[in-house]
Amino acid sequence: MLDEIRYEAPTSLARAIELLSESGARVLAGGTDLLVQMRTGRAAPRVFVDVKRIPETMRLELGPTELWLGAAVPAAQVTEHRDIGRVWPGLVEAVDLIGSTQIQGRASVGGNVCNASPAADTTPALCAVSARCVIAGPRGQREVPVEQFNTGPGKNSLARGELLVGFRIARPAARASDAYLRFIPRTEMDIAVVGAGVSVALDSAGRCTAARVALGAVAPTVILVSDSAGALIGSRGEDAALTRAGDAASAAARPISDKRGTVEYRRRIAGVLVRRAAAAAFERARGGGTA
Repeated sequence: MLDEIRYEAPTSLARAIELLSESGARVLAGGTDLLVQMRTGRAAPRVFVDVKRIPETMRLELGPTELWLGAAVPAAQVTEHRDIGRVWPGLVEAVDLIGSTQIQGRASVGGNVCNASPAADTTPALCAVSARCVIAGPRGQREVPVEQFNTGPGKNSLARGELLVGFRIARPAARASDAYLRFIPRTEMDIAVVGAGVSVALDSAGRCTAARVALGAVAPTVILVSDSAGALIGSRGEDAALTRAGDAASAAARPISDKRGTVEYRRRIAGVLVRRAAAAAFERARGGGTA
């Protein structure tokens, strides 16, 4: 007799936590990664826990001080929210790169992060804007910076019974913005060779007072490049500062060689993308709109 496979659709976090404490339980949000993993034998869940009926995981709310992005909110809902794109254009750029238009109707930002692919597009963009992961489990709730959530390829920091509820993202200052760029072998719907997320905040004179630079697909997990950020701080986005930031990104990258590119190629691309993403973030922070 075949083992029983169950589908559960809890309507509360408490019930979801109870179900996820069972052996073989897996969260089903969009399912766009999980179902592929099942087909290839990389996953064999015995209990599907559909979290799209839980209010907290499906809430998308832009408040006066922060954005709440529920872990199961479809990507399409994020990209179609005009105010979110105005406040965080780089984050929306990254979300809009999740699969195709059809996939975005199911796939979620939370699922993209939990899948823990080193090449995930949303993770560097979330790191650039200092997003925090809100996690619920048998011992209550906890928060971790998104850059600490994944621990390796296909591995995240969720313990048994825990689930990612959503992301908290503080509103940026008046003269602050972000950008995300990636390079792929094809024109669309491919895995990033390198992804780069950059955010900058400027003072009234146009000088950078704070910056964050994050790289994807160049290490087992996303990496924050403090030297790149340091190269931007104090500058007005001049070519020399952008070049220093790009060089620091190339130096920090720890990629592997595979069919999408060699180590040397990926390091070079990392520098190019950081320079371009930083230039776009500066332009947006000055009030130039999406670049």
